[in-house]
Amino acid sequence: MTRAIIFDFDGVIADSEVLSNTVLAEVVTELGVPTTLEDAYRDYMGKRFHDVIAAIEQTVGRSLPASFAEAYQERTLMRFRQGLAPIVGVKEFIATFADLPRCIASSSAPDRLALCLDVLRMTPLFEGRVFSASNVARGKPHPDIFLHAAEKIAVSPRDCIIIEDSAGGVLAGRAAGATVIGLLAAGHICDGHADALKNAGAHYLASDYRAVEAIIRDLLAA
Repeated sequence: MTRAIIFDFDGVIADSEVLSNTVLAEVVTELGVPTTLEDAYRDYMGKRFHDVIAAIEQTVGRSLPASFAEAYQERTLMRFRQGLAPIVGVKEFIATFADLPRCIASSSAPDRLALCLDVLRMTPLFEGRVFSASNVARGKPHPDIFLHAAEKIAVSPRDCIIIEDSAGGVLAGRAAGATVIGLLAAGHICDGHADALKNAGAHYLASDYRAVEAIIRDLLAA
């Protein structure tokens, strides 16, 4: 049996959710609806880019100009260039399990994923194995992106171990038939997050990548 590791990206490889959701809170506030960082986490986190735009339009009660999406995206990417960091321990974890097939399956857009991997100097670790939910019919919590990723790396979904930080991602991983580890290592994790991942069906919870390593060693030994 071949096992594989499928990584979500934001909050699992890149500690990006605080940065991206801070931008979201700023732009929605500028559009006339005061929005906190916690509001942005609740309303926008984990969604595909065009779903985020649609959600903003619903929040502000009007259509946004065609130029908005590009301007918002560039503002977010600039923030990433200035301050994006990896989740602590992720590079060492990847090196530890370098012999296992791996890929990224994320709700983020391909250009954002490419830029972030470049900023983190991790592009070679996932060359040709970065998959975006913008290229499948449905985003998380539907399983489409994980089923797509498993097919592309030629590993059965039931033999994949998915590392996720969001309840929607956990639901998607479970729906795909994979084993799901809920990771609680990113800067946006707050009280109640562990319960949310557990309630969504995470098979395991891990506070950091040392805990993820121990879980995966047990899974591989089973």
